[in-house]
Amino acid sequence: MRRGRRTKILATLGPASENPEMVEKLFEAGADVFRLNMSHLPREKLRERVAMIRAVEAKFKRPIAILADLQGPKLRVDMFENDGATLVKGQTFILDDDKTLGTAKRVHLPHPEILSSLEPGHTILIDDGKLRLRVKSVMPGSALTEVEVAGRISNRKGVSLPDTVIPVAAMTEKDRSDLEAALDAGVDWIALSFVQRPEDVAEVKKVVQGRALVMSKLEKPQAITRLDEIMEISDAVMVARGDLGVEMPLEKVPGIQKLIVRTARKLGKPVVVATQMLESMIVAPVPTRAEVSDVATAVYDGADAVMLSAESASGQYPVEAVATMSRIAEEVEQDQAYWTIMRSQSTPPEATGSDAIAAGAHQIADTLQLKTIAAWTSSGSTAFRIARERPNSTVLALTPNDNTARRLSLVWGVHPIRTKDASDVDDMAFRACKFAVREGYSQINDRIIIVAGVPFGTPGATNMVRIAFISPEHAAKA
Repeated sequence: MRRGRRTKILATLGPASENPEMVEKLFEAGADVFRLNMSHLPREKLRERVAMIRAVEAKFKRPIAILADLQGPKLRVDMFENDGATLVKGQTFILDDDKTLGTAKRVHLPHPEILSSLEPGHTILIDDGKLRLRVKSVMPGSALTEVEVAGRISNRKGVSLPDTVIPVAAMTEKDRSDLEAALDAGVDWIALSFVQRPEDVAEVKKVVQGRALVMSKLEKPQAITRLDEIMEISDAVMVARGDLGVEMPLEKVPGIQKLIVRTARKLGKPVVVATQMLESMIVAPVPTRAEVSDVATAVYDGADAVMLSAESASGQYPVEAVATMSRIAEEVEQDQAYWTIMRSQSTPPEATGSDAIAAGAHQIADTLQLKTIAAWTSSGSTAFRIARERPNSTVLALTPNDNTARRLSLVWGVHPIRTKDASDVDDMAFRACKFAVREGYSQINDRIIIVAGVPFGTPGATNMVRIAFISPEHAAKA
């Protein structure tokens, strides 16, 4: 199952795509990673979904990554008399700790941590920004606001706080239970919602303890102000443009997206661009031209992956959406301007042996115009570092670990293969050549680059580069 692109595709499973036949079709159409949204997936069905994906993985003999996306803290107003009320511009409206039903003058906010954190001048957005309130004064247990953008407010509508740092962890009790269930089920990536600070990520990693990798969803202004710190502790990041576009001016989102992608590439951390990428394909068999350009822009920027949400989870054309996204990425990557951008945005290697080896392999492959870089890796770090270089060569990641192979399915340009570890240098070279031919990335008389660490099986010991020649013997035994 060779892909004709280096950019990966995440597809969210949901009512339109949660049966085995549809998962198989989505994989064949181009999905490399499947996202399980814990906001909608009952915990007791999680193991069933994972088993379904693993069955497809076994059928096609290709590693598939599974991402469990934690819901995070959902802030909402409480209930109203008559199910809602209409707010008028300029009127005052109170948020308080009184549990009686709300009216046109006030409503219960069941989050005391918010009431204690609000300050005069802070903005409060209700229902994805459809209503906007400005805090005028704060008293114990209540906040007096003025309505700046009017409209109807109704039961349990969401609350966003772009100016307020909330002293609450990014993980709720539901998230903790979902996290343990996801780890027990054997997912490969954990996505953490509404990250505000690096401590949020550290809390999750303390629970995960290496059983999965952690992806921070960047969707709050507070996270952008501490971007470098959050990036440093995260294993990957997601540009979650939905909530980011609610809590920040919409016109700032494209620039922030580019900033996050550039920073992630510099650090060698996978970065996913998500939300509304092919939104019209929820109900239409083809996307808008603007959506095609949006996906193409993320690919041109060098994002590791692009993601489908409702398009594949609940839309009418989930397979077509994945196939369309795949074709867009393939077309962009055939454009010479794409490779010019990749080269112009390359980052100097860090002063480490593994970075020097990765940069050297990239340079050799470019100089000799080699199609394949084969990386023997136990933890996956070697493949991560080579992918950071964005080489115009496929990165074959050869690993003895199922978990490593699956995690690398998310990473730009990496074609992971699960195989037993090399026994010696000759075995390492022979099997790397064999896999390059078998997977269709190289041919007889081609040369390939092999990157490995000696002694074998030692994580983080990348210290060797070798050029190998593919002979008819490799093809015969492929």
